[in-house]
Amino acid sequence: MRRKSEGVLLALTGMLLYGLEPVVIKANPTNPISFAFFSAFAASLILIPTVNLQEVKATWKRGALIGFFGTFLAYLSYSIGARLSTVVNAALITRAEVLFSFILASIFLEEKITRRRAFYSLLVLSGVAMVITQGKGLEVRVGDLLLLLVPLFWQIGHVIAKKTNANPQTIAFLRNSFGSLYLLPLALVTGLEFTPYSVAEGFIIAVGQLIWYASIRRIDLSLATAIITPAPAVAIAIALLMGEPVTVWHLLGFALTILGTLGLSRE
Repeated sequence: MRRKSEGVLLALTGMLLYGLEPVVIKANPTNPISFAFFSAFAASLILIPTVNLQEVKATWKRGALIGFFGTFLAYLSYSIGARLSTVVNAALITRAEVLFSFILASIFLEEKITRRRAFYSLLVLSGVAMVITQGKGLEVRVGDLLLLLVPLFWQIGHVIAKKTNANPQTIAFLRNSFGSLYLLPLALVTGLEFTPYSVAEGFIIAVGQLIWYASIRRIDLSLATAIITPAPAVAIAIALLMGEPVTVWHLLGFALTILGTLGLSRE
């Protein structure tokens, strides 16, 4: 019971931290690919003092896969998608992560599927749909579609991490090291531009991932993902302070997402 309580508390801490991420990404004034590279590179530098070199050597292959999906593909989609969309949309649409977690964890980690989980997941999906459509007919927007891919890439990386026998700091270090390596060629082609925002994002990534991987070692992946789903509340509050519009559809979508998440957490 103590181990589960620790996992839940870690996930809740991660929820608060990840709520800041879309705000930082949206504020970035530079090339999004360059920003993603410097952010991942900064995170790997922050994590170096915490890693065990023997463990790094033993798990680098899985770390390379986690870096490819969880950082390279995810942060490319996130950085570009957030620039083409809004802070609120970025915060809310990526909360579809709970659905991808539900599906992938049940297939690859044998976490149990129930009718109630399916129902609550549908509530989350409905909330995300409200945010994307804003009460109108479905309009395909590149930014929102890219943001919808982000949680899929994250969860593929999380499933691999869940099956990797390594400390959280080792997984996080490998993920960001390989992620920055994959991003470097694209960043060079599109133009390297450094900004202090990438250091702030690197800090969020490094600390957030340490907390996250420590959490999923203690509790189910689907439960941890459900707990961090309310993170958009932080982004919405900051967006309001910054004067960014928040519509009724954003609030309704967020409410459905929270209801679905609470239901999944109880499950």
